[in-house]
Amino acid sequence: MTKTVRSLENLEEPFNFHYPSGATIVTSHARGRDNAMAVAWHVAVSRNPAYYAICISSNRFTHSLISETGEFVVNFMPKERNDLVATVAGCSGRDVDKFRSFKIAASQGSRVKAQVLEDAFAAFECRVVGHHPYGDHDIFVGAVLAVQFEAAAFKQDGRLLDLERVKPILYMGNDRYATTGDGSVHIEREALVKAAMKGTAGLRGPG
Repeated sequence: MTKTVRSLENLEEPFNFHYPSGATIVTSHARGRDNAMAVAWHVAVSRNPAYYAICISSNRFTHSLISETGEFVVNFMPKERNDLVATVAGCSGRDVDKFRSFKIAASQGSRVKAQVLEDAFAAFECRVVGHHPYGDHDIFVGAVLAVQFEAAAFKQDGRLLDLERVKPILYMGNDRYATTGDGSVHIEREALVKAAMKGTAGLRGPG
Protein backbone atom coordinates (compact mmCIF):
# COMPACT_ATOMS: atom_id res chain seq x y z
CA MET A 1 0.00 0.00 0.00
CA THR A 2 1.39 3.40 -0.98
CA LYS A 3 1.27 5.96 1.82
CA THR A 4 0.65 9.69 1.54
CA VAL A 5 3.09 11.81 3.53
CA ARG A 6 2.15 15.19 4.97
CA SER A 7 4.14 17.38 7.32
CA LEU A 8 2.30 18.41 10.49
CA GLU A 9 2.62 22.07 9.51
CA ASN A 10 0.41 21.41 6.47
CA LEU A 11 -1.93 18.81 7.96
CA GLU A 12 -5.47 19.98 7.20
CA GLU A 13 -7.29 17.47 9.40
CA PRO A 14 -6.20 16.62 12.96
CA PHE A 15 -4.00 13.53 12.94
CA ASN A 16 -6.18 11.93 15.62
CA PHE A 17 -8.85 11.34 12.96
CA HIS A 18 -6.56 8.74 11.36
CA TYR A 19 -7.45 6.01 13.83
CA PRO A 20 -10.60 4.92 15.71
CA SER A 21 -10.61 4.98 19.50
CA GLY A 22 -13.03 3.80 22.13
CA ALA A 23 -15.54 6.50 23.04
CA THR A 24 -16.05 6.73 26.79
CA ILE A 25 -17.91 9.04 29.12
CA VAL A 26 -15.77 10.37 31.96
CA THR A 27 -17.75 11.50 34.98
CA SER A 28 -16.59 13.81 37.76
CA HIS A 29 -18.01 15.47 40.87
CA ALA A 30 -17.14 18.61 42.83
CA ARG A 31 -18.95 21.34 44.73
CA GLY A 32 -22.19 19.36 44.62
CA ARG A 33 -22.06 19.17 40.81
CA ASP A 34 -21.91 16.05 38.68
CA ASN A 35 -20.60 16.25 35.14
CA ALA A 36 -20.18 13.93 32.17
CA MET A 37 -17.79 14.41 29.26
CA ALA A 38 -17.11 12.29 26.17
CA VAL A 39 -13.44 11.26 26.10
CA ALA A 40 -11.77 9.34 23.27
CA TRP A 41 -8.16 9.79 24.42
CA HIS A 42 -7.59 7.27 27.21
CA VAL A 43 -5.35 4.28 27.90
CA ALA A 44 -4.21 1.77 30.52
CA VAL A 45 -0.65 2.55 31.64
CA SER A 46 -0.01 -0.13 34.27
CA ARG A 47 -1.45 -3.48 35.24
CA ASN A 48 0.05 -3.80 38.72
CA PRO A 49 -0.75 -1.44 40.25
CA ALA A 50 -3.70 -0.67 38.01
CA TYR A 51 -3.32 2.81 36.50
CA TYR A 52 -5.55 4.31 33.82
CA ALA A 53 -4.93 7.61 32.02
CA ILE A 54 -7.26 10.13 30.38
CA CYS A 55 -6.39 13.23 28.33
CA ILE A 56 -8.46 16.39 28.84
CA SER A 57 -7.98 19.94 27.65
CA SER A 58 -7.40 22.46 30.44
CA ASN A 59 -10.32 24.61 29.23
CA ARG A 60 -12.86 21.86 29.88
CA PHE A 61 -15.18 21.99 32.88
CA THR A 62 -14.31 18.37 33.66
CA HIS A 63 -10.64 19.37 33.95
CA SER A 64 -11.44 21.79 36.77
CA LEU A 65 -13.61 19.25 38.62
CA ILE A 66 -11.01 16.49 38.46
CA SER A 67 -8.24 18.91 39.42
CA GLU A 68 -10.23 19.92 42.50
CA THR A 69 -11.23 16.48 43.78
CA GLY A 70 -8.64 14.15 42.24
CA GLU A 71 -11.33 11.64 41.26
CA PHE A 72 -13.02 10.45 38.08
CA VAL A 73 -14.85 7.49 36.57
CA VAL A 74 -14.25 6.13 33.06
CA ASN A 75 -17.53 4.69 31.72
CA PHE A 76 -17.25 2.33 28.74
CA MET A 77 -20.38 2.58 26.63
CA PRO A 78 -22.21 0.22 24.22
CA LYS A 79 -23.10 1.32 20.69
CA GLU A 80 -26.77 1.60 21.68
CA ARG A 81 -25.85 4.69 23.68
CA ASN A 82 -23.86 6.54 21.03
CA ASP A 83 -26.60 9.16 21.28
CA LEU A 84 -25.68 9.81 24.91
CA VAL A 85 -21.96 9.99 24.10
CA ALA A 86 -22.66 12.54 21.36
CA THR A 87 -25.07 14.51 23.56
CA VAL A 88 -22.67 14.99 26.47
CA ALA A 89 -19.96 15.86 23.94
CA GLY A 90 -22.07 18.64 22.45
CA CYS A 91 -22.24 21.04 25.42
CA SER A 92 -20.31 22.17 28.48
CA GLY A 93 -21.13 21.30 32.06
CA ARG A 94 -20.53 24.96 32.91
CA ASP A 95 -23.73 25.78 31.05
CA VAL A 96 -25.81 22.62 31.39
CA ASP A 97 -26.56 20.22 34.21
CA LYS A 98 -26.17 17.21 31.95
CA PHE A 99 -27.45 14.61 34.39
CA ARG A 100 -30.69 16.52 34.95
CA SER A 101 -31.17 17.84 31.42
CA PHE A 102 -30.46 14.53 29.67
CA LYS A 103 -31.95 12.31 32.40
CA ILE A 104 -28.76 10.27 32.73
CA ALA A 105 -29.29 7.19 34.90
CA ALA A 106 -26.38 6.72 37.29
CA SER A 107 -25.33 6.03 40.85
CA GLN A 108 -22.41 7.24 42.93
CA GLY A 109 -19.26 5.14 42.71
CA SER A 110 -18.37 2.72 45.48
CA ARG A 111 -14.99 4.41 46.15
CA VAL A 112 -15.38 7.87 44.59
CA LYS A 113 -18.13 10.48 44.48
CA ALA A 114 -18.27 10.62 40.67
CA GLN A 115 -21.17 8.81 39.03
CA VAL A 116 -21.15 5.34 37.44
CA LEU A 117 -23.50 5.31 34.45
CA GLU A 118 -26.22 2.69 34.45
CA ASP A 119 -25.76 2.01 30.73
CA ALA A 120 -21.99 1.49 30.92
CA PHE A 121 -20.92 -2.13 30.43
CA ALA A 122 -17.84 -1.40 32.56
CA ALA A 123 -16.59 1.51 34.64
CA PHE A 124 -13.26 2.30 36.32
CA GLU A 125 -13.39 4.32 39.53
CA CYS A 126 -10.12 6.26 39.70
CA ARG A 127 -8.16 8.51 42.04
CA VAL A 128 -5.56 10.79 40.46
CA VAL A 129 -1.94 9.86 41.16
CA GLY A 130 -0.36 11.92 38.41
CA HIS A 131 -1.24 15.05 36.43
CA HIS A 132 0.96 16.39 33.63
CA PRO A 133 0.36 18.91 30.81
CA TYR A 134 1.37 17.92 27.29
CA GLY A 135 0.64 20.39 24.51
CA ASP A 136 -3.00 21.40 24.47
CA HIS A 137 -4.15 18.55 26.77
CA ASP A 138 -3.36 17.35 30.29
CA ILE A 139 -2.90 13.71 31.20
CA PHE A 140 -4.56 12.57 34.41
CA VAL A 141 -3.27 9.19 35.59
CA GLY A 142 -5.67 7.49 37.95
CA ALA A 143 -5.20 4.55 40.28
CA VAL A 144 -8.13 2.22 39.61
CA LEU A 145 -9.78 1.79 43.01
CA ALA A 146 -12.73 -0.29 41.85
CA VAL A 147 -14.17 -1.77 38.67
CA GLN A 148 -17.89 -2.13 38.06
CA PHE A 149 -19.07 -4.24 35.13
CA GLU A 150 -22.08 -6.07 33.74
CA ALA A 151 -21.22 -9.73 34.21
CA ALA A 152 -23.50 -10.77 31.32
CA ALA A 153 -21.44 -8.62 28.93
CA PHE A 154 -18.27 -10.62 29.51
CA LYS A 155 -16.89 -14.11 28.97
CA GLN A 156 -14.12 -16.00 30.75
CA ASP A 157 -15.05 -14.83 34.24
CA GLY A 158 -15.23 -11.18 33.25
CA ARG A 159 -11.94 -11.08 31.34
CA LEU A 160 -13.17 -10.84 27.74
CA LEU A 161 -15.96 -8.65 26.34
CA ASP A 162 -18.63 -10.77 24.64
CA LEU A 163 -19.05 -9.03 21.29
CA GLU A 164 -22.20 -11.02 20.54
CA ARG A 165 -23.86 -9.29 23.49
CA VAL A 166 -22.12 -5.91 23.59
CA LYS A 167 -20.44 -3.84 20.90
CA PRO A 168 -18.36 -0.91 22.16
CA ILE A 169 -18.53 2.53 20.54
CA LEU A 170 -15.59 3.66 18.42
CA TYR A 171 -15.03 7.34 17.71
CA MET A 172 -13.82 8.05 14.16
CA GLY A 173 -13.49 11.83 14.52
CA ASN A 174 -15.61 14.63 13.06
CA ASP A 175 -18.75 13.48 14.95
CA ARG A 176 -18.69 10.02 13.36
CA TYR A 177 -19.11 6.83 15.39
CA ALA A 178 -18.69 3.15 14.56
CA THR A 179 -18.46 -0.21 16.31
CA THR A 180 -16.71 -3.55 16.01
CA GLY A 181 -17.36 -5.77 13.02
CA ASP A 182 -16.97 -9.54 12.91
CA GLY A 183 -16.08 -10.11 16.52
CA SER A 184 -12.77 -11.05 18.09
CA VAL A 185 -10.18 -13.45 16.70
CA HIS A 186 -7.86 -15.48 18.90
CA ILE A 187 -4.29 -15.46 17.57
CA GLU A 188 -1.57 -17.49 19.31
CA ARG A 189 1.13 -14.86 19.09
CA GLU A 190 3.90 -16.99 20.60
CA ALA A 191 3.16 -19.85 18.20
CA LEU A 192 3.24 -17.42 15.26
CA VAL A 193 6.56 -15.98 16.39
CA LYS A 194 8.10 -19.43 16.82
CA ALA A 195 6.91 -20.49 13.38
CA ALA A 196 8.21 -17.32 11.76
CA MET A 197 11.53 -17.48 13.61
CA LYS A 198 12.07 -21.22 13.27
CA GLY A 199 15.76 -21.91 13.56
CA THR A 200 16.51 -18.51 15.09
CA ALA A 201 17.84 -18.43 18.64
CA GLY A 202 17.58 -15.75 21.25
CA LEU A 203 13.84 -15.06 21.57
CA ARG A 204 13.22 -13.08 24.76
CA GLY A 205 9.42 -12.92 24.93
CA PRO A 206 6.93 -10.07 24.29
CA GLY A 207 8.24 -6.56 23.80
